[in-house]
Amino acid sequence: MYADHIIIMASISNNELKKIKSLQQKKFRDETGLFIVEGEKMVDEALKSGFRIEKVFRKEEIGDEVMSRISALSSPSPSLAVVAKPDDVYVDDPSELEGLLDMGGLFLALDSIRDPGNLGTILRIADWFGIKAVFAAKDTVDVFNPKVVQATMGAVFRVKMHYVDLPDLSRLVLARGGCIYGTFLDGKNMYERTLDNGLSSPSVIVIGNESEGISEAMAELVTDRLYIPPYPADDSGSESLNAAVATAVTISEFRRRIM
Repeated sequence: MYADHIIIMASISNNELKKIKSLQQKKFRDETGLFIVEGEKMVDEALKSGFRIEKVFRKEEIGDEVMSRISALSSPSPSLAVVAKPDDVYVDDPSELEGLLDMGGLFLALDSIRDPGNLGTILRIADWFGIKAVFAAKDTVDVFNPKVVQATMGAVFRVKMHYVDLPDLSRLVLARGGCIYGTFLDGKNMYERTLDNGLSSPSVIVIGNESEGISEAMAELVTDRLYIPPYPADDSGSESLNAAVATAVTISEFRRRIM
């Protein structure tokens, strides 16, 4: 549904130009509670979402030179929107998410994912496979980073995302009889394990940091250590899979079990 209060801008002041440009930095996104979305498809996704849209700028109205100054892209797109961040993205008390966990479901927990492209791709994967929500350690890259937003291809508007203390959240999951899965090089073959899609209690798949894997604090809470076997099994080739690729392979297997 398109919001009635959206302002389509035909001009832009120098102060507003500087403000929009500043939103490429996390500090100013945090201060203002705003982020930018670029591209006709992405702006359309924003307009149809429940997010509050502050303003929309069209290149045909403000000109190529101005659009290039406010854009975070190397080739400025035809449109850019300034969007307000949701109020529930940053969660100080994990108990605030108890209602989300009570009905079960399959969740992702991102343990210090740092690469914007990886986070954006992971949100697209979560959107495709119907993940109920994505939880992230507070040092995970900002989901409203322009590179992350672009990489989500609109999933940022459809997937619930919460930055929260992951170990504390995991304890809430375990208290509800839920399962916490993680991928490890010394884990058990994923294709030979029983996998719980969270039909009756919450199930969480932990995705570790790109270089260091799952942290010790989270590894201690994992109830089932999984391993994605290579092919052939005795010749691993690469040392490990990219975090987003591992996410897709793992979730796909979980979802395959209920088809």
